[in-house]
Amino acid sequence: MTATPTLALNCLPGTNLPRPDYAGGGIVNLMASVIRARGGEADYASLDLLPPAAIAGYTNLLLLVIDGLGADWLATRSPGGLLHRHCVGPITSVFPPTTATAITTFLTGDAPQQHALTGWFTYLRELGCVMSILTGHPRYGGVGYGQAGVDLGALLNHRPIAGRIATRTLILTPDHIAHSDFNRAHLGPAECRPFRGLNDLFRQAARALREDRAPKYLYLYWPGLDTLGHEAGMASPAAARHLAAIEQALTDFLVAIAGTDTLVLVTADHGQLDTRPADNIHLADHPRLASCLALPLCGEPRAAFCYLRPRRVNDFVHYCEDVLSDRVSLHPSGELVDQGLFGHGEPAPALEARIGDFTLLMRGSWVLRDRLPSEKAYTQIGVHGGLSATELQVPLCVIPPLIRHPS
Repeated sequence: MTATPTLALNCLPGTNLPRPDYAGGGIVNLMASVIRARGGEADYASLDLLPPAAIAGYTNLLLLVIDGLGADWLATRSPGGLLHRHCVGPITSVFPPTTATAITTFLTGDAPQQHALTGWFTYLRELGCVMSILTGHPRYGGVGYGQAGVDLGALLNHRPIAGRIATRTLILTPDHIAHSDFNRAHLGPAECRPFRGLNDLFRQAARALREDRAPKYLYLYWPGLDTLGHEAGMASPAAARHLAAIEQALTDFLVAIAGTDTLVLVTADHGQLDTRPADNIHLADHPRLASCLALPLCGEPRAAFCYLRPRRVNDFVHYCEDVLSDRVSLHPSGELVDQGLFGHGEPAPALEARIGDFTLLMRGSWVLRDRLPSEKAYTQIGVHGGLSATELQVPLCVIPPLIRHPS
């Protein structure tokens, strides 16, 4: 078996923290290759590992995103499995490497620099509150976008991937989120097909591929591994068993679609890092730091965007440098934009308001928790959103058709 290529990661200036690759080695570049291969125009460079010309000749392109599937974890947990055998190399997620931000890149082809969704909790100045961006509810609870009369598509003004390519697009996503405001805002001219469970996902995809011989692009999203990682940890037997179930279901699917001339691409939105209870920093235990904040922490527990009270900036900086410097890396958020952490090119006008005044990047396996009175206490073992290689690197698996040309 040929060794999987490694990915040399550049670090964020002044730190040993790796950074996303937007120049040809990341998921935004993968999407640029897909867009160009399907007759569209992309703003970012194509993926070095997968040039558009290498995939343009297939009748169907299918992208399966397995939430939480890290590159190193896959290589360790299933070195002889289907996915690792077809892994052409690791690529990077975006920043922060988390579902809300990376899935938006998959659904638009844009980096966070342009789509400006920066984490599970995102401050939307236009709505005057911190939102749980995927569920569509204010962080403290309440009605979602649609019920409040908010047209999320118009508010975000994103370009759905289906509107950027020349072939029919189908999006397959779990039934409980298929018709959410977030999904509808990123559907464009694509057709959404809900599914229930892993086997139904692949049954629906096989049915779609065999409906006709017209070229198609299919996007499949599977969240089960990420859920298990949060609850039990990525080192758990449950996570390993679930990977085996995914690989078996995918193996059966490849047999079922033989003759459809479908190239299957498999990747992830992020990896996961297992933590211990002792790794949690609770904001409630640091009232002096909390008193400097004008809003609850936004972003992710591994990459927190901090909105400060103007007269408390110095107190905030000193506390982070004097008390927490062994656990957090403090950065003015605007400098992270200038350093290209969110992408290349002109930033979206909304980006500045969505990343706060300072960003706290967690060192090691530390996690920063800020719990609102309305939020129940919870424990996560697997976490993501920070700049470790474990969280940032995801595999790219390329599986050619069992039968190249349909009869």
